[in-house]
Formats: sequence, structure tokens, C-alpha cells
Amino acid sequence: MGAVTLITGGARSGKSAHALTLAQQAQGARRFFIATAEALDDEMRARIAHHRANRAADFAAIEAPLAIGAALSELAGRADIVVVDCLTLWISNLLMAGRDDGAILSAARGLAGAMADAPFASIVVSGEVGAGIVPENALARRFRDLLGWTNQTVAQTAERVLLMVAGYPLRVK
Repeated sequence: MGAVTLITGGARSGKSAHALTLAQQAQGARRFFIATAEALDDEMRARIAHHRANRAADFAAIEAPLAIGAALSELAGRADIVVVDCLTLWISNLLMAGRDDGAILSAARGLAGAMADAPFASIVVSGEVGAGIVPENALARRFRDLLGWTNQTVAQTAERVLLMVAGYPLRVK
């Protein structure tokens, strides 16, 4: 069974960089990066370019804005470690695709199970968005709640949960 590490934290807290560092330190040379971001505007294109520039060349990248579970299943026998970056954008993508809450939470449970059952280790990045003020609009509150529940679901499966603060990991689990 695959060891799962969840890395969460605020924006620009060092989540992605730490995930890549952990993956570089892991045993085995078959590294994959599952990206959930979509280049829908100039800002996102710049963010994606930044992430690509900071990722070592030995990561094979797979773009999976909606179907992370399917991407993971295709890596059986091919991967030693997989970085999934990030659940925050994945939940946003599912919302924008018109999925209802039940379907999104079912997908989150399926993803957690797929990572736990995988024959490789997974490091999954997710934002911690519930520590601030209550969002003013219903969609933002729905997003915050769905991401929080998704993070809890993955954390229950994970062997290790890290909270990034100013570039430093704090072990939560």
C-alpha cells in the first residue's frame, strides 16, 4: 500500500517546494507530478511556468485537472513516488465543472482510497483556506467547506500530515 503525505498550509507557505524536496529524497527514481492547474489566464500561465521551472527534470508531468484518480491508476507499475499539486485547484475545477457536493466528496473519498491503495508513495498538496474570515458569497463558502472536508478525508488516510508555515513544515500527524 502507498504511503500518503498531505502537505497543507496558506498561500505561498512553501507547500509545493517542500513536496518536491520530499519527493527528491524518496527512494526510487520514477517520479511523477500530477498537475491540476489549468492555464486559463495570464496569471495562471505564469504560476504554471514558475512551478515547472522549479521542478527537477526527472519528474514526468501529467495534467489532470479533474481526473486525479484515473491518472493515479495509470501509474501503477510505473511510479515510485507521485506528487499531486494541488487539491485546492482540483476542488475549484470540480465546482466549475458543475459537480454537486455529493459527487465532489465522493471523488475525494475515491482519491484518498486510490492513494492509500497505490503501489507507490503519494505526496499531495492542498491549501488551508478555512482559517480566515467567513467568505461573503455562497460559492466561496461552498468551496471553503468542500476543500476542508476533502483535506480531512485525505488526512485520515495519510500516514503523515504537514502544515507549512513561512516555509517550515510542522508535523500534524
